Amino acid sequence: MSYIKSAALEETGFVILDRYDQAQDPKEWLDLEYVDWKSSGDTQFAPLASANGEIEVNGFWNHQPPRTDKDGVWIESQVAKAPRLTARAQEPGANVGRCRVIELKPNSYEETLYNLHQDDNNRLNPDGSGWIVRGFFNLSDDADSCLVLREERFDPDTEIRIPLPAGAQVIVDTQRFWHAVWHPGPENRYCLITSWESGPELDAFIAKHHGTTEHTSPPLDPAVIAHAQADVQRRFAERAAALAERGSADEGPEMSDV
Repeated sequence: MSYIKSAALEETGFVILDRYDQAQDPKEWLDLEYVDWKSSGDTQFAPLASANGEIEVNGFWNHQPPRTDKDGVWIESQVAKAPRLTARAQEPGANVGRCRVIELKPNSYEETLYNLHQDDNNRLNPDGSGWIVRGFFNLSDDADSCLVLREERFDPDTEIRIPLPAGAQVIVDTQRFWHAVWHPGPENRYCLITSWESGPELDAFIAKHHGTTEHTSPPLDPAVIAHAQADVQRRFAERAAALAERGSADEGPEMSDV
């Protein structure tokens, strides 16, 4: 199928924008209503836009009628509590699907690799329309945390690690990358995640904020990576064995968003 895609993301699959001055904004995410939804670890989500304007975060294709991750309905009660976050999600002028704040409790590198997943943003997306990507705006100051991206799930040579201090802004083709966040903590991490439709509006937004693909991953001891890889393989083997006993196929962790 042929989709409209952003040239800025075509080669690398991600783009890093200018860092936002997060200190200028109130901590609106602390006032929002959250729902329990597990993705990439011990998480809950506060939706700003959902399929029908309700406080839930399920994929739009699981509603009636089913549709792709576009045309999200803003939730009045949540928007009233977080007008600045809403404005930031709307700034590109691109079509918005799901928009929500994620709360992630501290985790380990091993847990991060185990929770790597690809999103399914473009399910039911019509041919010839804009490819859906995700914006990640880090709200809390998590300078020791990283967004972990891999082209190949079990190949550490494809790993990219993007630091997540307050104000970090990244746009990722999360259907291309296996991804999760490594968050050592000690406090919970908060991030605004928005589904945007690719097109001229998003391209202009990326250009305005000097989007770049230039990046150097923070160093990580190869021994740490090797240990984590082995731990993940062990956990998947144990999971597969347990599922085999029940006669189920092992498809790995059921994740939908970072």
